Amino acid sequence: MRLARGLILAALLLAGLVPISAQEPPQATFKSTVKLVPLIVNVKDANGELVGSLEKSDFTVYDCGVKQDIVNFEQQSSMPLMISVLIDTSASTLIDIRYETTSIQKFFKALLGSGNPKDMAAVFSFNQDVTVLRGFTRNAGQLNGSLRGLVSVGSTALYDAIVFASREVSDRDGRHVIVIVTDGGNTSSHFKFQDAIREAHLANAVIYPIVVVPISNDAGRNIGGENTLTQIAKDTGGRTFYPSISQLDKTFADILKDLRRSYVLGYYPRDIPADAPAFHPLRVELSRPELRPTLRAGYYEVAAP
Repeated sequence: MRLARGLILAALLLAGLVPISAQEPPQATFKSTVKLVPLIVNVKDANGELVGSLEKSDFTVYDCGVKQDIVNFEQQSSMPLMISVLIDTSASTLIDIRYETTSIQKFFKALLGSGNPKDMAAVFSFNQDVTVLRGFTRNAGQLNGSLRGLVSVGSTALYDAIVFASREVSDRDGRHVIVIVTDGGNTSSHFKFQDAIREAHLANAVIYPIVVVPISNDAGRNIGGENTLTQIAKDTGGRTFYPSISQLDKTFADILKDLRRSYVLGYYPRDIPADAPAFHPLRVELSRPELRPTLRAGYYEVAAP
């Protein structure tokens, strides 16, 4: 009967005897994937203080504007941290590199001396080249030893470093974090900004740039590079710091505090429109309007192999 009625309507429509409104409405089509989407969220109050006492019911997640069902929720995640520290060794960092490495060594000690016993870190240097100084390990002595004797020389391949570090951490279990210690410039990358942000998203990596700016006059600073790093941090759910040398230790402590107080949510995407873009925009709403969530802007849908 449904087919016959459709043929009759089509004939009448062609004859001009049935208005368009009488046609059957098109059926909405959706796509879905069985892959769990992990989402790391920090929540702060109006004073900028971290809030760590929320429950699953306080969060609402939207994928491509569609409300999702949260199936995993952790206030303080049992997932280990996989932290890559990237240190800029280009010629422009010559003055500060000794102080930077000292603060990084303290950070490794704090990270690996407490928290999850499966937390690990790796350290990379970058100028015009990207070098693995030490791969992922829990041995703080090896990590710290790899930072000795660094020489500041050459140009800055910042985007290359982000791409390389993202790919290195991509397949590891745990929460992926990239900390970048730099003066903000990018002068010699083969990869572009879009490549760097895409690789970070594919790796589910949260990026924390630490921009050490020895030049107080804005006219002498690479503001474009700094703005790019700010955008990368925002899009991946991290945040950017602009410390003086004397504030570096506190900056690393603040990053570790952020990571220890993160909420981890997980959901299986459902009812996603069939014409949704490859990059799915994400949004989180909280039950208390005075609170502000920080999270990545979205994720790339990767086709199942």
